[in-house]
Amino acid sequence: MRNDPRHIDSMTSWFATKLTNNFPVVGLEDEQGTLLGFASYGTFRAWPAYKYSVEHSIYIHKDHRGKGLGKVLLNALVKAAREQGVHTLIGAIDAANSGSIALHEKNGFSHTGTIKQAAFKFDRWLDLAIYQMILDTPLKPVAG
Repeated sequence: MRNDPRHIDSMTSWFATKLTNNFPVVGLEDEQGTLLGFASYGTFRAWPAYKYSVEHSIYIHKDHRGKGLGKVLLNALVKAAREQGVHTLIGAIDAANSGSIALHEKNGFSHTGTIKQAAFKFDRWLDLAIYQMILDTPLKPVAG
C-alpha cells in the first residue's frame, strides 16, 4: 500500500480553493509543531440546490491514530458547519475503513448507502460508504 506525500503544487491549489469558498481547514499539532492530523470540508455537488451540503475529510497521521484526534477534528467541522449554515455533512469513507466508520457512527452520523467499486486505489476496487449528519441549520434556507 502506497501513501505518498502530496506535492506542494497540489496543496497550494487545494488551500486556495478552501480560502476562496470560505471552507474551514483545521489542523492539530503536537508541542513541537508537527502536524498530527487535519480536516476540512468542501463542495458536495456544484449545483445551487446542494449549497447547504458539504463533504468532509479527516486525515490523521498513521502514527497518531486511535488517540481521539479524529473526534476533535470532526467536532470542529460540525461546529464550523453550524456556524456557516450548513445543513448536511457527508462523509464518503472507504467501506473497509472500520476506524473512520466507528468514529462517524459514535458521533451522530448515519450510514445512508454504499457505492460499490467507486474508486480504484492501492491496486484494488474500493466500495464507498456514505455517512451523513443532518444539522438544524440554516434557520431560513432559500432555494438556488
